[in-house]
Amino acid sequence: MLPVIIVGAGPTGLALALALARQGVPSHVLEPGDGRVDQRPARSCVLPPDVAHWAGLPGAADRATTWHAWRTTLRGRTRERVEYAAGTAPTHLPLDALEHALRLAAAGRRLIRIDTRSRLSGIEQDARGVTAYVYRGDRDAGAGREEKVTGSHLVGCDGARSTVRKLLRVPFAGRTSVERHAVAALRADLPDPATAALHRALPAAHGPVDEVVVRPLGDRQWRLDWPLPTGEELVTPEALLDLVNRTLTAWHDGDIPPYDLLDTGVYLCHQRLARHWRAGRVFLAGDAAHLLGALGTQQTAEGLRDADNLAWKLALDWHHGDADALLDTYERERRGAVGARLRAVDQALPLVRGRGGIGALLPGREHSRLTLLGDAPLGRGALGEPGTYPQPRSRYGVAVSTEPGAVIDDLPVTALNGDRGQLHDLFGGPHLLVLTAPGAGVWDACHWLSAGLMPELAGVVKRLPVEAELLVADSYPGAPAHTLLVVRPDGRLAAALPGSAISELVRYAHTLRGPAEQPPAVTGRD
Repeated sequence: MLPVIIVGAGPTGLALALALARQGVPSHVLEPGDGRVDQRPARSCVLPPDVAHWAGLPGAADRATTWHAWRTTLRGRTRERVEYAAGTAPTHLPLDALEHALRLAAAGRRLIRIDTRSRLSGIEQDARGVTAYVYRGDRDAGAGREEKVTGSHLVGCDGARSTVRKLLRVPFAGRTSVERHAVAALRADLPDPATAALHRALPAAHGPVDEVVVRPLGDRQWRLDWPLPTGEELVTPEALLDLVNRTLTAWHDGDIPPYDLLDTGVYLCHQRLARHWRAGRVFLAGDAAHLLGALGTQQTAEGLRDADNLAWKLALDWHHGDADALLDTYERERRGAVGARLRAVDQALPLVRGRGGIGALLPGREHSRLTLLGDAPLGRGALGEPGTYPQPRSRYGVAVSTEPGAVIDDLPVTALNGDRGQLHDLFGGPHLLVLTAPGAGVWDACHWLSAGLMPELAGVVKRLPVEAELLVADSYPGAPAHTLLVVRPDGRLAAALPGSAISELVRYAHTLRGPAEQPPAVTGRD
């Protein structure tokens, strides 16, 4: 069988390759660079709980830190402090640590092939697969050759200047430079080492700091971000050092504490969205499909959500075929979610960053600013929630605390062989069917395997047209006893059904394989 071709070996591309491998699908990753990962402590990413499993890979876990709380201050006084409940805190780690861990994991999988110095120059596709024209070697020096690589599908994870997107002639609408930030990574002893914080109008000995976000990175390391005025004014090293010193004096009674400056930089936040994410057997993901980052939104996290969403759908089509309608839902779900996030940023920016005008006279504006700036790190509202994908409604559906299409809560589950674990640890594999059965956590599996609905459900699961695993849990918030939770491989609740609604479960499984109209083939050459 042909592999899935993945263009780009950044976090999104490598995560997609690993997610496909877990589903038994081979991939061929094409990387134009030499495979080296630049170490830049000032480049980090914040991963919300629904994608934080990627930070648990060997090589990343020891450099990741999970925050205990979020604090917002105004003029040095705390206006809000939120302690993260178990399972709700984001994970913060250097981007190079995540990339290194993904490469390490990919190198150990026989289903993943990574070719460096391989630059895409053209795409052709038909009903059977995709052909990628790849130039191997140094094209500028004339040292190399063009080859053909064939695959079942192709996914462009090749960044903001995506060659795949350009070959498909897909518009990349939006705005650039909606926010500009100075950033520094340093090692120092700062207050509240497990708390991330936003400080506005921070009083300092040598002049106030308008705004700074401080995020712990672990091992006494911190990332500090300061929003800069819009424009092209050069940020000199001296100006950035002054920002660091003024900020530190505010927390140390006017004195500059000992610190090691590890890295600095200036980065721009863009707002862009590709018009289409699918053209036949070719898809866009990550930076190739969208750009965001203003007001604390996290581009890396959105790229990982793309990978989790697309992988299981590609896998089902790769193994069984006839999943065209399911593949269409990738663009509908992910582009819809990212588009909603971009619209929320567009609506919030004038309030948060605007100066003067009639809005400045409105009561409560500063409170609204602080609330909006805390939404993304707290995972709340349109800026921070992982989003809910629209799902077909079932006439047999049972109302539970989680809306269909949202990320399901984590809970202890028991497999049919008696193994116990956490539900979230099983994401990325087959569909999960969780039956709520009070007392299941107490009794040995041999007592309930032959009782009630279990024998019939176990038999039906074996005959479903998609792979699924049956699990049992004591309960789920808002769910009556003997509710069957249908959980997609990306951790989203597909449906909550009465355990006896066997026909509805079978109907759902068959809809995943439903055909759709095949879009016209797209061909491009560079």
